[in-house]
Amino acid sequence: MSDILTQLADTIAARKGADPDSSWTAKLLNSGPEKAAEKFGEEAVEAIIEAVKGDRAALTREAADVIYHLLVMLAARDIALSDVLAELERRTGQSGLAEKASR
Repeated sequence: MSDILTQLADTIAARKGADPDSSWTAKLLNSGPEKAAEKFGEEAVEAIIEAVKGDRAALTREAADVIYHLLVMLAARDIALSDVLAELERRTGQSGLAEKASR
């Protein structure tokens, strides 16, 4: 699973210098981290709506949009997917309640 995420993150990184008129990713990145965050939020809300409605196919599509826009938002702030994956790995085997209490 992380292979496709890594490929997507690499593609997003490669688009950083691309022409914003030829790439949606480049356009988002060129608009700044705030725009990337705004778009991520919009996609998250759309996913929530589909989850509430119970439309599995629509939720699947929206979830893919959320993941893509999360990776764009991370790239806009120069945070590598590997850093996020390392944080998830650090938390593996730890109770969610214990992890939250440690913050």
